[in-house]
Amino acid sequence: MSNSLSRRKFIKTAAVGAVGVAVFPQFLASCKQNKAAGSGDGIIRLGFIGLGQQAMYLLSGYLGIEGVKVVAGCDVYGVKRERFLKRVNARYAELEEPPVVEVYENYKDLIAREDVDAVVIACPDHWHAFIAMDAAAAKKNIYLEKPLTFTIKEGQMLIKAVRDNGVILAVGSQQRSDANFQHAVKMVQEGKIGKVERINAFVGGPPTPYDLPEEPLPADLNWQMWLGPSEFVHYNSQLNPPISLDPEQNEQFWGAWRWYKELGGGFTTDWGAHMFDIAQWGLGMDNSGPVEIIPAGFEGTQYLTYKYANGTVMTEEPFNEKQTKGVKFWGDKGWIEVSREHFLASDDSLLPPVAEKTEGAYETKIPHLENFINSLKSKTDPVVPVEIGHRSCTVCTLGNIAYDLGRPIKWDPATETFVDDAEASAHRLFSKTYSEGYTL
Repeated sequence: MSNSLSRRKFIKTAAVGAVGVAVFPQFLASCKQNKAAGSGDGIIRLGFIGLGQQAMYLLSGYLGIEGVKVVAGCDVYGVKRERFLKRVNARYAELEEPPVVEVYENYKDLIAREDVDAVVIACPDHWHAFIAMDAAAAKKNIYLEKPLTFTIKEGQMLIKAVRDNGVILAVGSQQRSDANFQHAVKMVQEGKIGKVERINAFVGGPPTPYDLPEEPLPADLNWQMWLGPSEFVHYNSQLNPPISLDPEQNEQFWGAWRWYKELGGGFTTDWGAHMFDIAQWGLGMDNSGPVEIIPAGFEGTQYLTYKYANGTVMTEEPFNEKQTKGVKFWGDKGWIEVSREHFLASDDSLLPPVAEKTEGAYETKIPHLENFINSLKSKTDPVVPVEIGHRSCTVCTLGNIAYDLGRPIKWDPATETFVDDAEASAHRLFSKTYSEGYTL
């Protein structure tokens, strides 16, 4: 395997991950309609939509997978298109292969190409549903970064678009392909810590109103297209970190759009899409969710709190002094805590085998990208299909709705509706009105 992953480790990791898949056979049944990727030569051709910092990590990973060809890229920022071209062409020059990549400003031009088998979408959250639904309609398979969508209604619509069009969608929740997280979930689901009574899932706080000062627009950035369906905010370089090619200077920080209510969901969705996702998986709630959400600060509540119908309570609460972003499962017979950096448990019998050391970014040292490519070849759902991505994203978004309203909300996970709550049902994070000219 590429990217320092041995074949032995990949097979072992995939086998552990099968525990989670076995819990949710309803998703596998839907795979029968999925479209095969790759042309007659067996090559899977990818197009990238959104060419920022996260896309560069993903690009590095996909360029190292045998049988994959990167043929197109799209971004509204000219210098990012140039960087993409430079990196892809340099890679194929190393392989002594002719460059075949083209770049676009408008993603619709990219998905109109008949030779593109799948798209990798790594743009800001407010564009996710629009681009992914258009890609599905164009019969393109999709790797979509987390969180899945900006609103709950968008997620419901995206599921329908994916399944109606018979395409495969994989969510960039890499932790589901991490052997440590897989082992933690396996132990929890097998009852090794007994009945799960509570969970600490530390992710960080909600977004705040946009308050960055206005700055001059770069000449090669199409700001109106960057905003797209979102409400208008003026430009600030914190939203779209500047880069340069000569001398080469890449992003020095993550795009700050994720920290503001108008454009993102704060840490609640940014890291919640990872850690709440693992909690949902461990509880066997991948096709369900919590029934009550209480925001921090309400009548003395210290942490954002989720209550499940089975009695389990999840709090957005640190479990160590370092405030590590991770998950701690508390059972009546023991506990397990897991993050990207460590694994601890109440008993040594709960610990995973010693993992092999790998180098590089988390996105490329975990075999998540390979899982997507293999799902395209086998025409089966990936480890994180659209339904799971939607349910995990919903947990995050419900937290932000409760924060906004400043009071508890009750949720029916079976019908995906609020219980006797017109105000919550009308909230913009459940279903929003887009800027003029945009509709789903």
